[in-house]
Amino acid sequence: MASGFFVLLDDIAAVMDDVAVMSKVAAKKTAGILGDDLAVNAEKASGFISSRELPVLWAIAKGSLLNKVIILPIAFLLSAFFPIAIIVILVLGGMFLAYEGAEKIYEFFFHRDHAKSERITEETLTEEEVLAAEKEKIKSAIVTDFILSVEIIIIALGTVVNTPILSQIIVVSIIAIIATVGVYGIVAIIVRMDEVGFKLIKMSKKDNSLLKTIGNILVQALPKVIKALTVIGTIALLLVAGGIFVHNSEYLHHLLPQVPSIIKEFVMGLLVGFIVLAIVNVFKKITTKEKIAE
Repeated sequence: MASGFFVLLDDIAAVMDDVAVMSKVAAKKTAGILGDDLAVNAEKASGFISSRELPVLWAIAKGSLLNKVIILPIAFLLSAFFPIAIIVILVLGGMFLAYEGAEKIYEFFFHRDHAKSERITEETLTEEEVLAAEKEKIKSAIVTDFILSVEIIIIALGTVVNTPILSQIIVVSIIAIIATVGVYGIVAIIVRMDEVGFKLIKMSKKDNSLLKTIGNILVQALPKVIKALTVIGTIALLLVAGGIFVHNSEYLHHLLPQVPSIIKEFVMGLLVGFIVLAIVNVFKKITTKEKIAE
C-alpha cells in the first residue's frame, strides 16, 4: 500500500513537470496576445477620475476573471466535440475587435472634440453622470476583454490539444490566471504612476534630490504613457483581429508571402474594421430615421 502511494506521488510529480514545460510553451505562444491585451486594457482603464481609477480597474479585473470562468469550460467542450465552432467564434470576435480599432481611428480624424470629451471628470459631469459613464466604460472594457480572453485561451489550448484533458485544464487555467493577474497588475501600476510620483516628491527634502527627480519624471510621463498606450491599444486591436483572419484562412495566410505578416495582419484588420464600421453606421442611420419617422 505504501509503495502504491509513492508511485502515485511519482505520477503526480511527472504530471506537474509536464504541466510546467507545457505552460512555458503556452506562455511563449500567447506572449504576443498578452502584450496586446495589456495595451488594450491599459487604454480602456485610463481616463477616469484619479480616486476612481483603482475601483474601476478592480471592477474590470473581476469581469475579466468571470469571462475566463465562462470561457474555459466552453472552450474545452467545443474543442472536444465541435471544434469548428471555435473558429467561428474567433472570426466573429475578430470582427468586433477590428470594428473597435477602426472606430477609434474614425473618431480621431472626424470627431476629435468628441474623443477629447471621453475623459470622465468631475468638472463636466454630475456624480450620477460620472457613475453612469464609468459603468459604460467598464462594460465596454469587459466586452473587449472577453474577445481577447477567447483568443488567449484558444491559442493556449492549441499548444496542448494532443495532451490528456487534465493537462489541458491545468495548463490553460494557469495561462488564464497569468493573463488576468499579470495584465491587470501591470495596468494598475501604470495608471497610478502619477500618485507614486507625487509621494516621492513629498518625501524629498531637497530640490535636487534623486527622489524628487524620479517623482517628476513619473508625473510628467503618465500622460505620455497613456497617449502612447491609446495608440498602441488601437494598433493591437487591429493586429489581433487581422491575425485571427489571416491564420484562419488558407487563402489569406498564403496571400502575398513576400509581405511581412505583421503588415498583412494590420491591413486586414483595418480593412475588415472599416467594412464593419460602415455597415454599423448605415444601420444606425436607418434606425435613427425610423425613430424620427415614428
